[in-house]
Amino acid sequence: MKLLQLLPEAPPAHALALALNAGICFGLVARSALEPLQGKTVSLEASDLGTRVRVAYDGNRFKAYAGSAPTDLTIRSSASGFLALALRREDPDTLFFTRRLVMTGDTDLGLVVKNVLDAIDWSRLPLPRF
Repeated sequence: MKLLQLLPEAPPAHALALALNAGICFGLVARSALEPLQGKTVSLEASDLGTRVRVAYDGNRFKAYAGSAPTDLTIRSSASGFLALALRREDPDTLFFTRRLVMTGDTDLGLVVKNVLDAIDWSRLPLPRF
């Protein structure tokens, strides 16, 4: 069994929720773009690591999701696929059509997530100056 599978889901889910909320605070994404996510839960699963992180959006902020009900949307990829997506080395469509990113559940919600990712204004991120 992989070591990461033994770790609890909550700490990385809280970290992801914190990062997403910071993105909202810094204005990286408009709150209006997140409206379709209100009351929805999303699961990110790294297939090669055997791990998942689940978050829910309550209309104001993201929170780690620890409920027993199935999530509304599951996005599954390898860790390198998620990293390529986060670093914008690959776009979601390419990963999806090459089957390196798989969505199950509410696919309309998946399109909302994709559009939110595309709409992130990285220039608003305050970067440290050295």
